[in-house]
Amino acid sequence: MNDALSDQAILRQLTDVFRQVFDDDTIVARMDMTAADVKKWDSLSHVDMIVLLEETFGIKIPTREVARLRNVGDLVRCVQARKA
Repeated sequence: MNDALSDQAILRQLTDVFRQVFDDDTIVARMDMTAADVKKWDSLSHVDMIVLLEETFGIKIPTREVARLRNVGDLVRCVQARKA
């Protein structure tokens, strides 16, 4: 994987993560997507998603930062910051 991941590269991987966690092959991650946009995105699936995301990207996101994420765009920037 490239050190400087583009938004699109991260979104492609997040799409795979979301499809697996939310068991929905129609999901396509977008920068403006929020939990309200995904039917099965609740507090439990959110934790599962963060864990799988950390494994996928080989990063660790502190709980306090997870709490500040407002949309998928915030999540993309968080991954980029940790992979830089």
